[in-house]
Amino acid sequence: MASRYKFSEEEIKEIEQARKENKDKRAEVRLKVLELRAKGASAKEVAAATGFHAGSVTRLVAKYRDYGIEAISGNHYGGNHRNMSIEEEAAILAPFKERAEKGELVEISEIARAYQQAVGHSMSSGQIYRVLHRHGWRKVMPRSRHPKKASEEVIEA
Repeated sequence: MASRYKFSEEEIKEIEQARKENKDKRAEVRLKVLELRAKGASAKEVAAATGFHAGSVTRLVAKYRDYGIEAISGNHYGGNHRNMSIEEEAAILAPFKERAEKGELVEISEIARAYQQAVGHSMSSGQIYRVLHRHGWRKVMPRSRHPKKASEEVIEA
């Protein structure tokens, strides 16, 4: 085994302890990879035993070396990456909703500017549309012509 992959006894004990305390299935597999590698198995042997690719085994060990056990055992999958709570979004949309209820034309660019100013950074228009959809807004545009309107020739006749 190469010298850069040698683990100390304290590190091995730390990995074993993390495996005992772990309750996450995804983290369990990563910790098992780390434990097998720490006990002297090659990357190919670990890959065969766990179903990981040998390159992934090497990346996991490097991640452990750089960031510690928390980088391996923690849950890295989270949702709700919103910038604000629903109530804060509603507060930003409130003046625009009042204008829309009065019959005024409200443009997405105005809402986007207000939202981005409140958040403090720029974002795509797609995210603004998701915010509007979350609050029950919909795109309403007047039709250019009525679908049952007679043609110009019929009107002249």
